[in-house]
Amino acid sequence: MSDFSRRYLLRASAAAGAGAVIVPGLTAAGAPDIAAASTSGLLAASDPTKGSSGCPPARLTGRVVRPRDASYTDDRIDYDQLFSHYPLVIVFAQETQDVVNALTWARQHNVALRVRSGRHALEGWSNIDNGIVIDVSQLKSVHIDTDARIATVGAGLTQLEAVTALAKQDLAVTTGSEGSVGLVGATVGGGLGPLNRWLGMACDSLIGTEVVVPSGRDCAEVIHADRKDHSDLLWALRGAGNGNFGIVTQLTYKVHPLKRIAYVQATWDGLTDLHGIFDAWQRTVPFADNRLGSEVEIHKSQILLFAWLAEGTAAEARKMLAPILSIGTPDVKVQVGNWGPIFAGAQVPRSQEPANVKFFSQFAKKLFPKKAIDVIGHYMRNAPTEDSNYFVDAFGGAIKKEPRGGTAFVHRDAIFYGEIGAAWGTPSTTPGVCDPLTSTCQAWTAEFSQAMRRFVDGAYVNVPNVGMQEWETAYWGRGHFERLREIKAKYDPDNVFQYEQSIPPASR
Repeated sequence: MSDFSRRYLLRASAAAGAGAVIVPGLTAAGAPDIAAASTSGLLAASDPTKGSSGCPPARLTGRVVRPRDASYTDDRIDYDQLFSHYPLVIVFAQETQDVVNALTWARQHNVALRVRSGRHALEGWSNIDNGIVIDVSQLKSVHIDTDARIATVGAGLTQLEAVTALAKQDLAVTTGSEGSVGLVGATVGGGLGPLNRWLGMACDSLIGTEVVVPSGRDCAEVIHADRKDHSDLLWALRGAGNGNFGIVTQLTYKVHPLKRIAYVQATWDGLTDLHGIFDAWQRTVPFADNRLGSEVEIHKSQILLFAWLAEGTAAEARKMLAPILSIGTPDVKVQVGNWGPIFAGAQVPRSQEPANVKFFSQFAKKLFPKKAIDVIGHYMRNAPTEDSNYFVDAFGGAIKKEPRGGTAFVHRDAIFYGEIGAAWGTPSTTPGVCDPLTSTCQAWTAEFSQAMRRFVDGAYVNVPNVGMQEWETAYWGRGHFERLREIKAKYDPDNVFQYEQSIPPASR
């Protein structure tokens, strides 16, 4: 069976051992450097005559990358190569103080900034032309208190690294299915994935953060947000989306015991059984035992079902999924074992993934009627590439219950999450906009999303919808959005952290 999808978590032969925590490099080897004007004057120690009276002039520390450096091209390229940015400087923080210095420097020099972790910002908003990118991907640390079931990790961990480290201790939190995605970005935007019906959203397990925020006229400071101190900021960081209030450098989670997972893969060739499969899935999984999580991907020539039963057996998983697996003649495989090796063995190398992606997110609060499933079938049969897909993730279960202190994530009444995804091209140093398939794929996504509008509600901030009217309420709802604006005004009144769909501060 060919590998179609960026989310394709399934491999029949998963790795046998958990393995060590991996520190992958996300690079595009061989990319040429750009010809850029010298920035040495601006990037050197600040001129005291140019600084304000708020803080001493700041210096950039950590691993500082400039346009003329040999690694610049590799260091600037992100996961989605549809977008190509040329920052003035990239700072790879090695410790929290490097983040403080970089934020202070940016404020003193009036340089626009973006925050980056796993490079998976799907509209390229964690990167910027002519500004500073503050990258926390090298802040990798893990401390697990197994007795208290609390894990404190650096903001540079990927989801694969987090899953691997916790699984060695038979522990888990919710993450998404893609290992190379940054843990911090996924969590701060809500965080959905295989374990969400059992453990809630990723942000539901977040109980504390270390954050670098603006201070005074041109300074920066480190604060800690938990349920006792800066509890309003913790609430916001549970679902508001990364890069809105400050720079998260450390996360603390309440983790949960997990000794084994029963993992089910089912594959149907063609789309003949689409209506029956989809209808059985939407009527079964969102209302099943909370331990059962499931995703479905629909492609041009295949339907893929993935399911995970926490602390379950193969027989239990098959029984719960029987209403779906009884349709047609799927190829079904079941694997039972520790979550770490199952997750790690299913990851797809970047070289095998499409270079360019375009997504549109939505939530379903009612079961899809036949007309909605017919729309999905029509667009998938006419998808521009085999890698394009319509993806759904089951909600219900623990997602319905907010954790103590609440969260900014608002879509708890959804039956499932849905996502339209176009994917095309091969990784290279050529911007995706130059690919001849780009216009076709983008048009297909736009038309598909418009055709689904009457069946869905809301959107997911981690998968932003460009061009959507009233995106603020689509992501967070009106009440949550107004509260987020008040919190923004408190912690970032000068709107230092801003991008195309960032949260603006409330007017004072």
